[in-house]
Amino acid sequence: MEDKRKKQLILERFNYSNEQVIDKAFNWQQIWRLLQYVKPYAKSYLPLSLIAVILSTAIRLIIPILIGVYTLDRAIIEKDTGLLLNLVFIISGLYLLSYLVNALRIRWMNKLGQNVIYDLRKHLFTHVQSLSHRFFDQRSAGSILVRIMNDINSLQELFTNGVINLLTDFLLLVAVIFILFSLNAKLTLAIMVILPIMFFISTSLRKKIRLSWQMVRLKQSKINSHLNESIQGIRVTQVFTQEDENIQFFKGLNQENFDIWKQAVKKNAMFGPIVEMTNAIGTVILIWYGAFLVMNGESTIGEFVSFAFYLGMFWEPISRLGQLYNQLLIGMASSERIFEFLDERPLVAESPNARVLPLVNGSIDFEDVQFSYDEKRTALNGITFSIQAGETCALVGHTGSGKTTIANLISRFYDATDGVVKIDGYPIQDISIASLRSQISVVLQDTFIFSGTIMENIRFGSPSASDEKVVAAAKAVGADPFIMQLPNGYLTEVEERGNVLSVGERQLLSFARALLADPKILILDEATASIDTETEVKIQRALKTLLNGRTAIMIAHRLSTIRDADKIIVMDHGNILEQGNHEMLMSNQGVYYELVKAQYKMLGVG
Repeated sequence: MEDKRKKQLILERFNYSNEQVIDKAFNWQQIWRLLQYVKPYAKSYLPLSLIAVILSTAIRLIIPILIGVYTLDRAIIEKDTGLLLNLVFIISGLYLLSYLVNALRIRWMNKLGQNVIYDLRKHLFTHVQSLSHRFFDQRSAGSILVRIMNDINSLQELFTNGVINLLTDFLLLVAVIFILFSLNAKLTLAIMVILPIMFFISTSLRKKIRLSWQMVRLKQSKINSHLNESIQGIRVTQVFTQEDENIQFFKGLNQENFDIWKQAVKKNAMFGPIVEMTNAIGTVILIWYGAFLVMNGESTIGEFVSFAFYLGMFWEPISRLGQLYNQLLIGMASSERIFEFLDERPLVAESPNARVLPLVNGSIDFEDVQFSYDEKRTALNGITFSIQAGETCALVGHTGSGKTTIANLISRFYDATDGVVKIDGYPIQDISIASLRSQISVVLQDTFIFSGTIMENIRFGSPSASDEKVVAAAKAVGADPFIMQLPNGYLTEVEERGNVLSVGERQLLSFARALLADPKILILDEATASIDTETEVKIQRALKTLLNGRTAIMIAHRLSTIRDADKIIVMDHGNILEQGNHEMLMSNQGVYYELVKAQYKMLGVG
């Protein structure tokens, strides 16, 4: 009974999905938009490839005439050995030239395709970097990763071969049709009768194939999201012994992706047999009716053989165009997802006339500021307060009271729904985002350590800083002693998230990183929450020196860390209940007094 319940829970978890397949007609405008990435190479690789295509196509069209009309009808029938030898050398030379031209075309098109993929991936990554926090709040890291990697990779074949093959096959098809009618119009019309049937059958498959490839992309995105979540949360999974449930969930995702992929490939594969069947019927018509025309003297053996060559060339581009259409369907499914991100606009938009913020003193003013994350639940209710330049202001209150929201608005990770936030009297909506954030450093409770050396992680706050300045910043926050105990000191390699370091050590590195940037405004968002008492004492000593001349906003639940703050603002459900320094608020015996009293009681003090 318990196993049955567990399976049901896994099934319910698996069935949860907000996936949607976009059911709309083939969008040539979107494909054209995708092809705009070829423009930068319109004067280099593309024209060279086009010349190679034209030359290669011309060679292919000449050879059947040389074999059929000249070799069979003239050299062999007239027993002209000299002409036969000349034709052998000419045809051999043309085949060799065709090989060389095609080799160059493939080389140039590969370079074109790789450059276009490089540009598209760079554009998408750069654009994602500019998006607002709300964009990342609503999407998993895995779903973003699959757009930048898998969806763009799926376009590689389209750019490498698809674009030039489209032109090659179109030119070849038009030329072959013209030649076929020139050789024998009756025979050409007899074979063309079967084309409408082929196009009718293949057209009915297009919508199904497009929707299938959309589903494949969606399922791959879901797998990537789950993989990212599983790897990031592996310790929690093992602590609660949920490995089996996690495996079953992944098994379900993997099976569904496998089934959807099989369906898409199966529908794709139906194009080939349709063309092959049409080709077979055309060949039967050629043999039957063509032989009839030869026997009646309406055609020659050479024309018949040439016609057979050209007929093979006729079906070849049709088959490839069907495959190209499948590539376009795959490309459209991926491009829809790529352009969905590229069309996303930052909610925190920079004003066209944004001015560069000069070096500030660091005063902060909130004037009747209101904010809501989802337009339903208000996070700040028209609050007003001021922080003077160089002051240390502490924000306290229960979880969800609006403390972190204030920090987010100061850094302009979000824009206020109403009211104005000012830095040194400048409304931050009128300031360029880069110049604003360049004078602010934020230290979070959950600090992020990048793969690389300790030195590189600290220097992230100021990439041009010298080694001496990096070491000085580490010493200032008390990180130098533990760094020097590592195997290679500041050159010690740490993996993603810095798992080889303790929580306190990672936090000290984030302090050094923030301080190296030399900000005028420093925001500490629960920055000492995960640090032990001994480390906290070191940081408190360092902060007294480091905060000198800077405006600091400290968000803390441990009220012992903010006793020396110049101003303490007590928050509750987006409202300011009281503000003042520690002594003033304690003497008022209001909300802050009760919070301090409760914490001392919990710690068994007093």
